[in-house]
Amino acid sequence: MADGENAQVDLAVLVPYAGEIPRAPDWFKRAVETPYETHWVDVDGASVRYQRWGDVTKPGLLLVHGNGAHAHWYDFIAPYFADDYHVVAMTFAGMGDSTWREQYTMAQFSAEQIAVCEDAGLFEGGRKPVIVAHSFGGFITMLTGSEHSDRFAGMMLVDSPVRPPDDEWEGPPSRGGRNRAYPDLTSALARFRLAPPQDCKNHYIVDYIARHSLKQVTNSDDQTGWTWKFDGSIWQRFEAMAKPVAMFSAISCRLCVMRGEHSVLMPDKIWDYMRDLRDDMTMVSITDAQHHVMLDQPLAFVEAVRAQLVAWEY
Repeated sequence: MADGENAQVDLAVLVPYAGEIPRAPDWFKRAVETPYETHWVDVDGASVRYQRWGDVTKPGLLLVHGNGAHAHWYDFIAPYFADDYHVVAMTFAGMGDSTWREQYTMAQFSAEQIAVCEDAGLFEGGRKPVIVAHSFGGFITMLTGSEHSDRFAGMMLVDSPVRPPDDEWEGPPSRGGRNRAYPDLTSALARFRLAPPQDCKNHYIVDYIARHSLKQVTNSDDQTGWTWKFDGSIWQRFEAMAKPVAMFSAISCRLCVMRGEHSVLMPDKIWDYMRDLRDDMTMVSITDAQHHVMLDQPLAFVEAVRAQLVAWEY
């Protein structure tokens, strides 16, 4: 989750650096340098971007980002699965490099997941794909699972809290508006914030994500600047969030729920409530991680996902 100055959204953003930016480790550099294909698919008038790695004949693995984020959140995760899976990371409309809409709905976001799977061929080859979805993407995946579980081998929901009825979340705040343009890249990067607020020791990852969250723009006076790629007014033009309990309970394919051990969105109260909702799922806490699990503990996250895939014999 990240938050631009004038856009209150559920996505990840950059934390300003105090001193020199740490050098990225070799594993990270190798991962983000791994080639991938870029594709686009039209869904209800929006052009939805996705990336893919690996052999298209292998079992499918769809990686889904949180609100306001984008496919590049998985550039350093996806390559670790590319030897065994056809890996696809998508970007929802109104976020990243996908185009914006006049209105946004849960149903459209779910349709984007299905369309990406179809366009990338993840439903072909005789083996159903698995979805791994973070935060807001997990809520969309609950809807997809409640309606299309028969098309998937399993779903992993990462730090997507299902709250008790008396504590249900209505979605991100509706305030927002046009994204501010900053005069230079340095100024823009300095405004990147994690939301909900948390520190992140892996500054090299946050910097990488932040740079992929910005675009250069030119105003009517031919002055250039930098602004966020996501639609800053998305929550002013979005239907009310669907109630997740029913969607979560209706998922009939295999299910795994993950959280960051120290996530403010998935405290023990929520964790225990979700455990009580159903007894047929796996629950995994990632040690020393907060809400942004793949930023805090990227390699531990890879191993947790891999272990679940093995457990499912997928």
